[in-house]
Amino acid sequence: MQDTNDLTPLITVLAQVRERGYVQDFRVTENGRLSTTDGTQEFEPGQVQIVNFYRFEGESNPDDMAILYVLETATGAKGTLSDAYGTYADDKIETFMSQVRDLGKNLDTRE
Repeated sequence: MQDTNDLTPLITVLAQVRERGYVQDFRVTENGRLSTTDGTQEFEPGQVQIVNFYRFEGESNPDDMAILYVLETATGAKGTLSDAYGTYADDKIETFMSQVRDLGKNLDTRE
């Protein structure tokens, strides 16, 4: 087993949130809804809450930025959604997440 000190910060945080029960992987679909990766459940922004989020910067390249959202849904599904941060962010994810209720840290707002 690999020591978590040898892993990237994103992988380390992901392991920690999974230990707290946030085990579902989410994605944002082409129709702009949050979905489980297996496609069995879909959610509107009003059915999702941001519990926390973490930003990561690449050690050698500032373009290697990522964000990990820790989410809970109205059905009780708990999991994560990751995206590039900044220039390479996915527009679908950014649009969806800007409509989701934030219970954790304050997110930056874009105008």
